[in-house]
Amino acid sequence: MKLALLGYGKMGKAIETIALERGHSVGVTIDDEDDWMDKIEELRQCDMAIDFSTPDTAVSNIMRCFDLDMPIVVGTTGWYDQLESVVHDCQQRGKALFVASNFSIGMNIMFELNRRLAQLMDRYDQYQVSITETHHIHKLDAPSGTAITLANDIIDLLDRKDDWKLVKGDSRRQKKDIVPITAIRQGEVAGIHEVVYDSDIDTITLRHSAKNRKGLALGALLAAEYLEDRKGYYTMQNLLEDSPQQ
Repeated sequence: MKLALLGYGKMGKAIETIALERGHSVGVTIDDEDDWMDKIEELRQCDMAIDFSTPDTAVSNIMRCFDLDMPIVVGTTGWYDQLESVVHDCQQRGKALFVASNFSIGMNIMFELNRRLAQLMDRYDQYQVSITETHHIHKLDAPSGTAITLANDIIDLLDRKDDWKLVKGDSRRQKKDIVPITAIRQGEVAGIHEVVYDSDIDTITLRHSAKNRKGLALGALLAAEYLEDRKGYYTMQNLLEDSPQQ
């Protein structure tokens, strides 16, 4: 495939490297509004767009790709308050969209473990659950989309939890029906996510630590390969269920 990279920061460059290794090419990189104006013809020649831009530009990028009838894979987070309307537009117009808060295969395994643990913990209300996520100082949104996914899955399966909240300081002081999320920004951390169930007698911790951006980049490319020749809205759950050996 000839790819359009929307957002050409560290993730965009990591995707480019692995794309070339997998036999794809990069037809255009778009990093700002001027690029949209100056590189539109190169964009039209591409087969697929992959977006790791910013929360403020992601929805506009998606809609522009819909207008070009170009499938798009989106790894940008921080815009999910508009996800429902974007998915509706995709389905109504017969476009192709793949969205994930985290493309890492390992992180998606942790999503499964998180859901299973929440089911088990529903009967043990002596445990209080919290989430901590740590990322590099350049990440614009907080909490991370991955942390929100973890929290929403817990809320769906743990009857005593109704919502999540971004907190500072001691998460144990939050209301009992809240899943507190602590967001830490430091250095060049690729991404660490912890789900902690704490009681007076013990602590249970689920932890995923990304060593670099390669796993995210590979997952985004697997998503692009999956989305090719498809229409509709897809997530990592579709990819993992349909292509378990990838």
